[in-house]
Amino acid sequence: QLAHFFISEVAQFFIDKGNYKGKTSNAVLKKLIHTLSVAAEVRGTDATGIAYVRDGSMVTYKKPKPAHKVKLFFPRGTRSVIGHTRFTTQGSEKRNCNNHPFGGRCGTESFALAHNGVLYNDRELRREQHLPPTPIETDTYAAVQLLEQEQQLDTENIKRMAELVEGSFVFTILRNDNTLFLVKGNNPLTLYHFPKIGLYAYASTKSILDTALKKVKLNDKYCEIDASEGEILEINSAGNLSRSTFTMQDYIHSLFNPYNWDYLNYAKWWMEDEREELLLEYCGTFGVSEEKVELLLEVGYDPDEIEELLMDTAAMKEAISEAKALLQCEA
Repeated sequence: QLAHFFISEVAQFFIDKGNYKGKTSNAVLKKLIHTLSVAAEVRGTDATGIAYVRDGSMVTYKKPKPAHKVKLFFPRGTRSVIGHTRFTTQGSEKRNCNNHPFGGRCGTESFALAHNGVLYNDRELRREQHLPPTPIETDTYAAVQLLEQEQQLDTENIKRMAELVEGSFVFTILRNDNTLFLVKGNNPLTLYHFPKIGLYAYASTKSILDTALKKVKLNDKYCEIDASEGEILEINSAGNLSRSTFTMQDYIHSLFNPYNWDYLNYAKWWMEDEREELLLEYCGTFGVSEEKVELLLEVGYDPDEIEELLMDTAAMKEAISEAKALLQCEA
């Protein structure tokens, strides 16, 4: 079997858990999905969702709630699962159609897509590529519609889409034959392979993935698989991995495009004060008080560094102790 979940930043998370040899129990896989989704709350608490294949059809399940308040279920024997936790940048999470993953269809093939990042040229693409009107407000959905313009979901189609969009991204795409595509743009991605048990697992950061694997006590040997910017990784249902490439677009000019004057709303995740507010909102999930996070911010830690510390209790305690000592010396 092959099951997946990927965790991302900005407006989402994904978990990639695989089991193509069928040696990992369904209970362990469900626990892995749960621990990864909760760990991914450091990247978004507005909505949570998963997608998986059932009897050759794609199924998506999503709620406008943080992961720890959502029970993620998938049937026994499920081969692949992708998931997402969202931090809203465009399109209210209260309208569930705006949340990830998104379903799509290419001819007779169905798929689900989730996105880590922000697209800046979605309005241009809708106009230039004649994308049909949709009630979905999320910038990501332009990528789904671009894929749907072709009759097959394959690496050539995905390459075309990845070279048309401008912005920051990692796309995770699950096809209804349990083939997974990881489209590595300039956002982070960590992918592990456990060859003995036939398991793939991935997340946006190594610390999130390591924390989740430790909680499920998955101690089998693994190898980390490199994924470079501009690569498409394809993992089929037998666990075979192949690679192809695409050319990333330079999206800096889009910041000054007259059609994108509201890009600041699309990209509020990049704004430091927004990141700090999000940290203060979810730090309690990791047993760390708002006062301690504010202490670290005061002495110069940035949100990314604090997110890493939330995944490492010992490192967090050491950082807080050093911060207190530093402030006492300054006093």
